[in-house]
Amino acid sequence: MEFYKEFIEKDINPAWKIKERIAVRAVIFHKGNLLLVHNNKGDYKFPSGGVEKGEVHNDALIREIREETGYVNGQVKYRIGTVIERWVDQFEEETLFQMTSHYYLCELVDDEKIGQQLDDYEYEQEFEPVWVPLNEAIQANESLVGKPGGNGWVRRETFVLKELRKWSIAGSNRGSVI
Repeated sequence: MEFYKEFIEKDINPAWKIKERIAVRAVIFHKGNLLLVHNNKGDYKFPSGGVEKGEVHNDALIREIREETGYVNGQVKYRIGTVIERWVDQFEEETLFQMTSHYYLCELVDDEKIGQQLDDYEYEQEFEPVWVPLNEAIQANESLVGKPGGNGWVRRETFVLKELRKWSIAGSNRGSVI
């Protein structure tokens, strides 16, 4: 089962050109908790980032897990969903920005870690990798959706967290959990 969702800003001109960014996002469970990145705005996001030119999704995921969490031995299992977001680009006239996020179930082979390698905005937001229960992350993010000054990714990440909860509940009714 794979989830799919589109968040399209209202009143956009479909005739405008589209500038797209492809991102990969790691979903890592361990002992009933999720590895997420917490920040000083209070929300949780999946370890993730943009796919660089010529880079395959698996390599980008392993790189992003290492950079944002410090875990060096991640392993990609399979894609579990896609979210597309589209809005008016802030920098180019008559252009729509489209973020296509591919979510993959991943795991850590061991607990070997190095220091994080954060971008400037990640450092400013004090990105910190944490193991958190799914419902706690949903609750924290739900309280921040749509709030001024918040991170734009909160709506997307909250949607995915809720999809994971649905799968978790369905799996527990069948005797297995993600």
